[in-house]
Amino acid sequence: MADDAPKTPAAPKVKARPNGLDKPITAKIIKAMSTTHTWLYRTSGGRLGRKWRVGSALRHGVPICLVTTIGRKSGQPRTVPLLHLPDGNRVILVASQGGLPTNPQWYGNLVANPKVEVRVGRNSRAMIAHTADADERAALWPKLVAAYADFDNYQSWTDRSIPVVVCEPV
Repeated sequence: MADDAPKTPAAPKVKARPNGLDKPITAKIIKAMSTTHTWLYRTSGGRLGRKWRVGSALRHGVPICLVTTIGRKSGQPRTVPLLHLPDGNRVILVASQGGLPTNPQWYGNLVANPKVEVRVGRNSRAMIAHTADADERAALWPKLVAAYADFDNYQSWTDRSIPVVVCEPV
């Protein structure tokens, strides 16, 4: 008996995340490291903490910026250090959260209020952020992976489509 139903593409296979990544202590460690990183970056004007040298970025490093959003519940400014891809006058971010099943808090803040401040080194600028649509994401994703190959690993560890965020000058 022939099956004439159209074939739908198979969902991407999700690989198992490394052991320990989902533990609550991991989130606490990451938050403490993020807070320390932000303080060092600000205090040194970006001389300390300007490059991420972990995983696939060990040899060449990936640039870090500080992104300040407004907390969607608290209304208070929240700053996080993030890998970024400079793209002309735009800054491209990835809401990967290491391939965890949920989006990071900063991304939820940005969706609720797209006005952000992006600091690269000593230079801060007001920007408006938006989540890349499917076509924009498809064009940017290979560039992001070329800068930091671990983004592909993170995507393989989750069934959510990791958001790519485009920040543009106001």
